Amino acid sequence: MSDEAQVANKEGGFLGAVERIGNKLPDPAVLFIALLFVVWVLSWLLSYVTYSFIDPRSGEPIVVINQLTGTAFTTFLTKLVTNFVQFGPVGTVLVAMLGIGVAEHSGFITTGIRALLNVTATWLLTPMVILVGIMSHSAVDAGYVLVIPIGGVIFYAAGRHPLAGIAAAFAGVSGGFSANFLPAALDPLLQGLTQGGAQLLNPDIEVNTLNNYFFTTASSILIVGLGWWITDKIVEPRVSGTPIDGDAEDLPELHDLKPEERKGLRWALLSMLLGLVILTLTLIPDDSPWRAANGKLADFGAPIMQSIVALIFFLFLIPGMVFGYVAGTLKGMKDVIQGMSHSMQQMAYYLVIMFFIAQFVYAFGASNLGTLLALAGAEALKSLQDYPSILVVGIVLLTGFVNLFVGSASGKWGLLAPIFVPMLMTLGISPDLTQAAYRVGDSSTNIITPLMPYFPLVVVYCQRYVKNTGIGTLAAMMLPYSLWFLVTWTIFLLIYYAIGFPLGFGASYTYPAS
Repeated sequence: MSDEAQVANKEGGFLGAVERIGNKLPDPAVLFIALLFVVWVLSWLLSYVTYSFIDPRSGEPIVVINQLTGTAFTTFLTKLVTNFVQFGPVGTVLVAMLGIGVAEHSGFITTGIRALLNVTATWLLTPMVILVGIMSHSAVDAGYVLVIPIGGVIFYAAGRHPLAGIAAAFAGVSGGFSANFLPAALDPLLQGLTQGGAQLLNPDIEVNTLNNYFFTTASSILIVGLGWWITDKIVEPRVSGTPIDGDAEDLPELHDLKPEERKGLRWALLSMLLGLVILTLTLIPDDSPWRAANGKLADFGAPIMQSIVALIFFLFLIPGMVFGYVAGTLKGMKDVIQGMSHSMQQMAYYLVIMFFIAQFVYAFGASNLGTLLALAGAEALKSLQDYPSILVVGIVLLTGFVNLFVGSASGKWGLLAPIFVPMLMTLGISPDLTQAAYRVGDSSTNIITPLMPYFPLVVVYCQRYVKNTGIGTLAAMMLPYSLWFLVTWTIFLLIYYAIGFPLGFGASYTYPAS
């Protein structure tokens, strides 16, 4: 295909329209300023309306809280700083990027990737990137700050378009958020909320932490295969004509490994392996300080799960320094600090966006508009109570829609579980199946909503290669994944349900369990 044809193909059709319209939206920071004002005005108007929806958190009718009263506005101003500095994605990204910045500045990451390309067939890069993205869920949000940018580097180093690599990694990390071969921190988090909802109807019921494990494992195969096809057949052909105009010094070098790089890589990987061995040995004892009070490692509150970002920092800082000193790319601590500083410079735009996102998220939550949206949708689904299978599909679709506005997986399920779980139990559907339906809807639309806190970060990753990348560019790239994941994964769940494959440990499809 000629360059002219590639450009025409990229600019035409539905996805081209999505990109053009999306890129006409204001800058992400301005967009969230506008949304903040929208929330304020809506909270004022809707605060005068009386609702019959019951808030499951309080047991009282939901009330929209006017954010334009004197008290609410002064509270907003007093929380302006803490809203930002305590906004989860900010600290996660910055701390991890300090260590990754040193590993990148020293050349450890790009050298490791070039070595990986020597043993990996080019045609297998796509499924490898998606699979690594899925596996990264075990490390909480590590995939957003590690796997997605490396996806672009890997594709660029292999002579493929880096935006396609970023899209594939994003699809694995976020679109396949509920698909995993390994238990993740999300499992006990959702299980606790599911069990709480189920106990509203049956106080003695218990839900296994890995009640969806077999389904999420099988889903991993589906997401890798489907994501592979979408990347190679839809996304990459579409972006292949997009010129790469990123800063030359920021793009990875493509030369063969030099002897000093090979030596540095060996010592760096050895130091990383040694660190992992030490970590593993300290995890094994029953009284390990890494374990939660109940002795479990996978609990969301376990120190090991709370230390993932810090571990990423050291897991890249130390090997990055070892590589730099052995390969001669780092001369002293001044170079180490320079690597950290450079990574922070790249995050400047992201920090500006995060400031305004944090304020929007606070106002949206404080106004109860997100709660109202979720409860209204749940009420609409009650008309399908006589059609259990259709109701499962309805839960998937409603969750996917609510996810466009409320990004937190636990936040949404905290609102919806007390409604959906007992409601479907009365129809004979188990809490395990209800949770599985929620996970499908929650994952599928993560990758197309700018309200997801990490979405602007992915835009920044893309701008490293294509400077004029905007919200529309990323949304158009990810829309095929979202639609195909939503439809295919839902059908997969229904087939899985119809055949009767086990959902997970201690799980059932019916209530009471047969």
